[in-house]
Amino acid sequence: MTRELIIGGQLINDASEAYVVAEIGNNHGGSLDTCKAMILAAHDCGASAVKLQKRDLVTLYTEEELAAPYNSEHAFGPTYGAHRAALEFDPDQYRELQRYAGGIGIALFATAFDRPSLAVLTDLGMPAIKIGSGQATDLPLIQMAVRTGIPVVVSTGGLTLSGVMDVVQHLSADGVGRGAILQCTSTYPCEAEDLQLRVVETLRWNFPKLVVGLSDHYPKPNLAIAAYALGARIIEKHFTLNRAWKGTDHAFSLEPDGLRTLVNHLRETRLALGDGVKRALEAEGPALRRMGRRLYGLTPP
Repeated sequence: MTRELIIGGQLINDASEAYVVAEIGNNHGGSLDTCKAMILAAHDCGASAVKLQKRDLVTLYTEEELAAPYNSEHAFGPTYGAHRAALEFDPDQYRELQRYAGGIGIALFATAFDRPSLAVLTDLGMPAIKIGSGQATDLPLIQMAVRTGIPVVVSTGGLTLSGVMDVVQHLSADGVGRGAILQCTSTYPCEAEDLQLRVVETLRWNFPKLVVGLSDHYPKPNLAIAAYALGARIIEKHFTLNRAWKGTDHAFSLEPDGLRTLVNHLRETRLALGDGVKRALEAEGPALRRMGRRLYGLTPP
């Protein structure tokens, strides 16, 4: 069975270019204008999609957690609840961002951190639903996401292969792939030696019906290219307009130059990998005619 997935009309399979997701997350700082600028920049860099994050604060946190003072230099409010609320977009704001993204031709979807958020994203008609590593053990949430009929992409940070098998059982309970699984290391940023890129091969071998990708927290663009060569077809990278901005994720996010470099190198890598058939190429003809040696004047036996 062919492993493939369609997100927003774009086919993702072994023969396709990388589906590059610019993870805006909370890097917009709660500003619609900033978020739109980031969406436009991601589009101009050649990204396939942008991704946000949706949380229902009452569901995720206790009253004590929400009321706790938040004194971080990255705080957007005096308490943790105020901080988190400042970074949340409501459904009307999401609709505005959807219209904007659709108008310039880039897909927009989001991570659902909980059931109310999943319901909001489903009502918005997102082209995909992301389940982050922190919710990858919430199998009922994954099952609910699959039942929406929307493609589901799950990051697998912190899981063993057995844990990934549990996820996959819910993504493809009837034997048909319904989404994608991403190799991920849940450190922010991630060091090169912790990326474990060969897990991409392990996931492809064990789950031949599902698209495999990489959720990459390494602060440079180069190693995701190796993941594509190993078979990753979704590449998710955090994205910002300025690494110096306030917020916990900016420091390991790619700025536009880095994202553009990643997209271009991924496209070149696809071309460079070829089809695996060893043969003489037409492009080799001129050089071989110059360098080749033949014997003349001999009578054939």
